[in-house]
Amino acid sequence: MKVSRKTVAMKITDYLHHQITMTELVDWAESMMMDADFEDHDFETLRDIISKLGLIDLKAFGMTWEDSEDFLSRLGYHAQVIVSKNSGFVGAEG
Repeated sequence: MKVSRKTVAMKITDYLHHQITMTELVDWAESMMMDADFEDHDFETLRDIISKLGLIDLKAFGMTWEDSEDFLSRLGYHAQVIVSKNSGFVGAEG
């Protein structure tokens, strides 16, 4: 499988949107490190980011929001947070 910047960015995005679990992201990253064919012109960047994604399930490494922003930026993408009111929330108004 040919891995591109877009491929990796979409996996990170899927994780941030809770469409895949951390375990699924780690498993994907580990699989890509063993079997993937990285685009030549992005080899170093892709390998570095994917190798780090393969370690995020370890307590010593993890992945912060800043890590996600950095990875996406290095891949040519911009992370943006949208906050909306949870319509099911019942609590004191502040």
